[in-house]
Amino acid sequence: MMYQIEFLRKSRLELLAAWEWYEDKQPGLGDKFKHQVDLRINEIERNPRRYPERKKNYREGIVKGFPYLIIYRVQGRQKKIAIVSIFHTSRSPKKKK
Repeated sequence: MMYQIEFLRKSRLELLAAWEWYEDKQPGLGDKFKHQVDLRINEIERNPRRYPERKKNYREGIVKGFPYLIIYRVQGRQKKIAIVSIFHTSRSPKKKK
């Protein structure tokens, strides 16, 4: 059974900000970024435990071709995946969540 994806407010804002930044640099690049995020989220949805747990039950999937991590939490009983952050890897690791 597929899991339901839920974007927390912070992750939606981070995704939009990254998309805008890439679009400003080169038209269409933001869409390529969003496409790679969508591909990774689809993969996570199909197999949410593919990536190992980190601190406090969080998992991290790498966005192919971009310096970003998708940080998420699996809520098994509810069959939900909470996308906590779309995290730029140059930021301090203390700001991941």
